[in-house]
Amino acid sequence: MRLLWRHTVPARAGGRGPKQKVGVDAVVAAAVALADRDGYDRVSIRAVAAELGLRPMSLYTYVPSKDALAVLMVDAVADQDAAIPAAAPARRRMGAIARQVRAELLAHPWLLEVSPWRLVLGPGRMRRYERQLAAIEGIGLSDLDMDRVIAVLSEFATGNARMALAASRSAAVLSDARWWEEHGPLLDRLMPAAEYPLSTRVGAAVGEHYQAPADPDDAFEYGLDRLLDGIFAELDAK
Repeated sequence: MRLLWRHTVPARAGGRGPKQKVGVDAVVAAAVALADRDGYDRVSIRAVAAELGLRPMSLYTYVPSKDALAVLMVDAVADQDAAIPAAAPARRRMGAIARQVRAELLAHPWLLEVSPWRLVLGPGRMRRYERQLAAIEGIGLSDLDMDRVIAVLSEFATGNARMALAASRSAAVLSDARWWEEHGPLLDRLMPAAEYPLSTRVGAAVGEHYQAPADPDDAFEYGLDRLLDGIFAELDAK
């Protein structure tokens, strides 16, 4: 907690020892850059120390563990969110909450490997929550429903981002066209149209439209519109 709020909580007096070569902010920034480049599993105290030209043991004077470092990394990324324009229409402001969550995950895929449950609240995450609440303040939602709306939009965006990243990684290994060339004939024999008529019809329509099994970007826009339709329909009914 003290590390997260290090710019707010006064430093402990009377500390002694050699002067630190870098600050905690630099350690966190190096860890985020490493995770963005190589993945979360490559982040370690030793690897981050190497990024900064430090000895591994010296990094423990900045952060006590990788778990603690992960909390600091998540909070630092959350603090980068831009403010949602207060003058924008309410529907656009609400949609921006989901778009920001999704964009953050696509830019930093390793965030999906850090459990969000009971992460210690730091200034970055609190400022983001405050910005999200400000974006929907005054549109007719109760305090409890404001939190619910943010949770639903965030969870929808997270699930879609996970699919988008999976699709991107799969395409990097083998294109959809190439995959169907290799596996399509066998699937036609295993799943005859007479036995799966609806799946065959709908699957053909989807494949023709997207030239792929699905399109996470399109699914996001469609799903977000439906979510917002439902939220605003409830507001209008009040």
